[in-house]
Amino acid sequence: MVAFADAIITWQKVHGRHDLPWQGTKNPFAIWVSEIMLQQTQVAAVIDYYAKFMQRFPTITALANSSQEEVLQCWSGLGYYSRARNLHNAAQKIVDEFSGTFPTQFDDILSLPGIGRTTAAAISTFAFDTPQPILDGNVKRVFSRHFNVTGWPGSPKIEQQLWEIVVRENPIADAITYTQGLMDLGATLCTRTKPKCNVCPVSVSCVALEKNLIRTLPTPKPHKVLPEKNTTMLVLMNGDEIMLEKRPPIGIWGGLWSLPEVNNDTNIIDINLQNASPLTKLTHTFTHFKLHIQPQLVHTNKNTQASEPRTIWLSLDDAIGAAIPTPVRKILQGLKAKKAA
Repeated sequence: MVAFADAIITWQKVHGRHDLPWQGTKNPFAIWVSEIMLQQTQVAAVIDYYAKFMQRFPTITALANSSQEEVLQCWSGLGYYSRARNLHNAAQKIVDEFSGTFPTQFDDILSLPGIGRTTAAAISTFAFDTPQPILDGNVKRVFSRHFNVTGWPGSPKIEQQLWEIVVRENPIADAITYTQGLMDLGATLCTRTKPKCNVCPVSVSCVALEKNLIRTLPTPKPHKVLPEKNTTMLVLMNGDEIMLEKRPPIGIWGGLWSLPEVNNDTNIIDINLQNASPLTKLTHTFTHFKLHIQPQLVHTNKNTQASEPRTIWLSLDDAIGAAIPTPVRKILQGLKAKKAA
């Protein structure tokens, strides 16, 4: 029987992905940006953002010298904004502590904000030809099925068990091809639903396939009902201008511009809502809760509003293009469509 790693390497050379925009480079900065963007995000969603980001911030120094708001605006819509803040902070650390040159040592890479073991391993492997095992979500699924690892892969015990296997199987030769092959296998063949086992290069040794466990592995996360929260967002409008409010740097949508909120705990802005008109309600799902948003359109005179240092008035189009959360952009785009109708 062909060894697991050899089969992955052979398959990758012929059938794997070779035309992604961050492939074919040894530039650790480009590889780093792509790996951060690909955390919890599909390749198709990343490609356009990656191109825009690399054009706007072509070097570590350019990223470090930019403001956090510029970085967040370029990231706006991709979600999980702590990734963008960590990229910015890490770029500044590289400039301050490594003279602007991306570190080559694994422990130094791992010390950068927002970089965990798998991301550091991918950078080390792809940029510096220093093989390190990876264990992202796709790879967890491949190894859980192939080696019949039961239990939710997100639990520390099961994750440690998977790490032991990936370390054991990681080859010295052709490590770049193998690592990319694992990623591609999980993304294109060993998918969560409807896996293509008939063309999988390691199907002959897959325990889950042999025992008809493909549908049950990896073990799902224990079901937990997401808590639900409600908020009212105020679309304060003066002519064609919208008021946006800067959110605190830490927490949900940290550092982004958003709409002022009124909820059960806080009335962020003192305004008469009697003349408010409701816009279409929407729900945004985070990892840990669901947020039901009721937008209220309020026509107001901005000169009567207190001038707050964390507020800004922008045209509707400029507000849509600002560093704002996805649901806020949907609200403003809906308002624009309503005005144009």
